[in-house]
Order: sequence, then structure tokens, then C-alpha cells
Amino acid sequence: MAERRVAYALQGLGAHLLFALFRLLPIERASALGGFLARAIGPHLGASKRAMLNLRRAMPDLSEAAIAAIVRGMWDNLGRVVAEYPHLREIDIFTPGGRVETVGFEAIRGKHAPRRPLIFFSAHYGNWEIASLAAQDGFNAVQVYRAANNPIVERLIRRARGERGGELIPKGATGARRAIAALRSGRNLGMLVDQKMNDGIAVKFFGRDAMTAPALALFARHFDCIVVPARVERIGPARFRLTCEAPLPVPKTADAQADVLALMTAVNETVERWIRARPDHWFWLHRRWPE
Repeated sequence: MAERRVAYALQGLGAHLLFALFRLLPIERASALGGFLARAIGPHLGASKRAMLNLRRAMPDLSEAAIAAIVRGMWDNLGRVVAEYPHLREIDIFTPGGRVETVGFEAIRGKHAPRRPLIFFSAHYGNWEIASLAAQDGFNAVQVYRAANNPIVERLIRRARGERGGELIPKGATGARRAIAALRSGRNLGMLVDQKMNDGIAVKFFGRDAMTAPALALFARHFDCIVVPARVERIGPARFRLTCEAPLPVPKTADAQADVLALMTAVNETVERWIRARPDHWFWLHRRWPE
């Protein structure tokens, strides 16, 4: 326990120093520096072996050179995400000519907003924090997320997010109750759906079973939600495209278990399509599949 506290303290100190450095720089320079540092260091870390293994299994047709290039790109993207955290409060999602180009939101914003609750889902893809900031413009959404293991780093990230990304709900039993309460009150929900859940359900992802949290499908069926895929792509220096895709069908038959599996299969297929289009955008370090 003492060793863990020391490790957390050292990690927290490093995170605070990095955030302070990135905060001093304009966002474009901070993003470029974060990408450079991660690109230079990340591929040499042991964690990269996990990313390369995942890539070989998910896309067996890729050459080793292509895999190495994707891993470098993944680290570049991750470094940029970290460097952009201290600047999140500066980013306005729906301001014309701003840092974020939006596609497909016109049908669900303002006077076009549906009366049914929305569940936005995304993945650790591009700068995934940009998707959560869409809540700042009237979506009244709560964000379900996985808290960082290090409580010092977690507090730092929460301060960086601020209040503009909506209420944050950590995953777990308490979080599930808060999410249910939010949907019952007519609020919307944002979820990242690409992490392994050991007590989830087996759903195909890149052709292999991946333990997947079924909460999105359970909520959607029970509360008659509209399920909206939302992805974030990098299109320039600290510039992004946030795309709201057509809602996924939510099956509601007498076989609830089959309905949940069908919807989560569609969700995984959507995320897989995004990753195949821009594989360097995804966080390949996840232990997404069984060993």
C-alpha cells in the first residue's frame, strides 16, 4: 500500500508538471509538443508490445512496417490528447469557424431535438474528450466514464474537464443508478463503449469475442432511447471533426437477451468501422480481448 501511494504521488507530480507546461503554451504548440514527446518515447515502452499484438490479431493482413507506423501514430494522438486537456475549457463545439467542425447534429439540436432521451456513444478515438463537450450546447447530457486509477491524476483530469462537459458519472453500481436517474428525468447520456468489461457479454469485435458492457442496450430498450454514434477525428493542428451519425436501430422483441446482443453487435461494428478507417486514432493499448 505504501509503495502504491509513493507511485501515485510520483505519477501525480509528473502529471501536474506536464499539465502546467502544456497550459503555458498555445493549444497548437502544446498539442504538437505532446505528440512529439509521446511519439519519441511511447514506441520504446513495453506497453507498445500490447498494441502491436492487438493490431496483429485484429488486422492480420497488415505488414510489420504498417503496424509500427500505426503504433507511432497512436502514441502521437495520445500525447496530443494529454497536451490538449489543459485547454479543453477554451474549445467551443458549435461556434462557426472554431476548432471543431460538426457534422450531422442539425437533426437533433435546438428545435429539432427529439422528445426521447439520447444516448451518445463514442470510443477512445481521436480526442474523445471533444465529444463530451457537446453537452455544453443544450444537450443536457451526463457522461459515464472510467475514473483513472491514480486519484491524483483523476482530480487533475476532472479539473481540466470542468463543468462544460456536463455531469461526470464514474462507471460502477453507483454510476449505473445515477445514469438511470438521469434518463428518468429526461436527460441524455454519453458513453465510451470500447473498454473490456469482465462481467459483460461476449460480442464480436474485429471477428473475435470481446467482453462488452451491455448497459447501453439495456438503457436504450428500457427508456426508449435514440442511440447516436459520435466520433471525433483530427483534421489539423488541434482541430477536430465531430460527426453525429445516423441513429442505430434499437430492437425491442420478446427476446430481450437477443435484442441486447444485436444492439451491442451493431455498436461494436460501428467502432470497428471507425478504427479501420483511421487505426492510428484508436487506443490499441486496451486489453480488449481475452488472452
